[in-house]
Amino acid sequence: MELTPVKEKIIWTLTYCILITLLWPFCVLLISIPLGQFAFFKNYLLKLWIKLSGRKVPAIPLIAVFASGAGSNAQKIIDHFSRDPTAGKVALVVCNKQGAGVLDIAQHHQIATILLDKKQFFNTDYYIGELKKRNINFIVLAGFLWKIPSSLIKAYRNKIINLHPSLLPNYGGKGMYGSRVHEAVIAAGEKESGITIHYVDELYDHGNIIFQATCSIDETDTADSLAEKIHLLEHQHYPAIIHQVVKLQNRS
Repeated sequence: MELTPVKEKIIWTLTYCILITLLWPFCVLLISIPLGQFAFFKNYLLKLWIKLSGRKVPAIPLIAVFASGAGSNAQKIIDHFSRDPTAGKVALVVCNKQGAGVLDIAQHHQIATILLDKKQFFNTDYYIGELKKRNINFIVLAGFLWKIPSSLIKAYRNKIINLHPSLLPNYGGKGMYGSRVHEAVIAAGEKESGITIHYVDELYDHGNIIFQATCSIDETDTADSLAEKIHLLEHQHYPAIIHQVVKLQNRS
């Protein structure tokens, strides 16, 4: 059976359209690699496929970052989730110190902020209501120096993550934060230190450990030089571990 020129043209056009439809996503991903946009286009194509297939688009987990200082870890967390917006979104920055650098970071990224009132934070459930009203799913502590009230822990059980600058259970507990930790580690003559990422419970630095990373301590190290090593570990690992926890819990 011979095909007429018109039928041949129709078949060729349909074949061409099918091939383009199948191949263009792979071409986009291939081109995006040298441009450094692979994650963005991968997520875009995934969302497009979900919509075309009629599947329900999963809700993006919303994260609140609690911080008290300059916000270097908060910045790294915001940057991480900005590169992969389907994994989660930093939707709120909560701070207990007026004028803290982390508030400027939040403003730069157009992220909502809450400046805590100490009496309300410790004596009422007001801020739990604020978090729930904003549909916050996870709380990440990034240099937040107040103890989390038990009522907030109960409201977000296994949804609050903390970063501690030592290898817990060593050098943790009340009053052990920042330079105090590094000074104690150096004074004890330790050969190794590191970071601990853990869930928050009602006790200081006590919740189940999620992840630890280590660094060596040289004879010439001081508390300041050790702090620099610890900061590198924090920036390297904290955003990625938060991502893993959020992804795992969002599946369940």
